[in-house]
Amino acid sequence: MISIKDIFLFSYRELKKVRTITTVAMFVALSIILGAFTVPIGNFLKIGFSSLTTVGIGYLFGPIVGSIFGAITDIVKYMMKPTGPFFPGFTFNAIIAGIMYGSILYKKPVSIKRILAAEILVSLICNILLGTLWLNILYGKAFLAILPMRAVKNIILLPINSFMAFVILKFMEQHNLRKNFD
Repeated sequence: MISIKDIFLFSYRELKKVRTITTVAMFVALSIILGAFTVPIGNFLKIGFSSLTTVGIGYLFGPIVGSIFGAITDIVKYMMKPTGPFFPGFTFNAIIAGIMYGSILYKKPVSIKRILAAEILVSLICNILLGTLWLNILYGKAFLAILPMRAVKNIILLPINSFMAFVILKFMEQHNLRKNFD
């Protein structure tokens, strides 16, 4: 089994490859396209599937590349279509999500348990806790007032996101897409 230190080291080395940079650029574009299909539900909720690109990058290139991808994607999406004021907390969430997906999925076989673990961590830490905190800071809304609806949304989306991630990563695994980057 690969140590967490080695996972970060291997992921760092991925940054030196032209193929990695070009693939990440294509995934940024794909994330922006998927982000255009985000459905807002009220002022503090939205449903979208652009996070699947972060899952794919984490699986292919690990936590270092995943975190950089998250930051770049968040900033580029905001520059292309600002929705409210820019807030670095959401960029921080994207970085943390990239690290989590990369740490859990990189250089490991695809399994529903592993994907569920990653999705639960990202949903709980980034989406429910930190995301709600950032909205509280940004708009002054009571943390405990918006927390329940954000938690319910994430609980409902957890099996959907996990299933979609599993299907995409299983496809990538079966077609040896990760080996194209080694």
